Amino acid sequence: MMKFDRSKGRPEPIRALNRIKELENGEPLVELAEVSPSVLIHRQSVIPYLRESVAIKLEAAAKSLAPGYKIGVIDAWRPFARQVRIFEWMWKCLEEAKPDLPYATKRRMICRFVAPTDQKAPPGHTTGAAVDVFLLDPSGEDVDVMSPYTRLQGAPTFVYGLTPEAHANRMRLYDAMMAQGFSNCRDEWWHYSYGDAGWAVRMDLDECIYGKIDLPKELYRSQEKEWLENVKERSNPFLY
Repeated sequence: MMKFDRSKGRPEPIRALNRIKELENGEPLVELAEVSPSVLIHRQSVIPYLRESVAIKLEAAAKSLAPGYKIGVIDAWRPFARQVRIFEWMWKCLEEAKPDLPYATKRRMICRFVAPTDQKAPPGHTTGAAVDVFLLDPSGEDVDVMSPYTRLQGAPTFVYGLTPEAHANRMRLYDAMMAQGFSNCRDEWWHYSYGDAGWAVRMDLDECIYGKIDLPKELYRSQEKEWLENVKERSNPFLY
């Protein structure tokens, strides 16, 4: 059982996400290379698009970091089909790791890390409002925000037991993103969003400004191919 400071951040149960009224404002997806040139694309599978306001805020967060630090994007906008595949892959991993758990427990464990695709509220990444980020050093390598944990053990933003260095680095990223109006999913230190249902719940709002949005497949065909190849090599996150 992961222990973290539950006084920080807000829980975001699915029922709360589904109550958020969606007032889509029609803002387009924009390419990060044009609007967020200071950030690095940290995985070749990243489809480098976000809503315009989100991309602007991400650029401001990147520029606010102390010299020597950079923001690396590990996921941005996702097509709905990829979201479905991620959920199915996580389910398969949990079935392999803990086959005897009740169905409801399995679903609760997976939904903590991957938004379900069978609910009224669309997953944040499919709206272009959510971005997953790492903190990088000048050479583009990951800065330690996890020690002594690995994988999902250290996923909660305010998990207890981080080394002082890892905690300080994690808070550098957190403070930079939050200062620009992002909200953080307290179960995933890397996940931030602005304008989606998750953001609205975390900000205690009744409405959000972004819903599910699509891009022509030809714009992300190579990234989808890369993702499909990479998932074959990924280890089971529930085996630790």
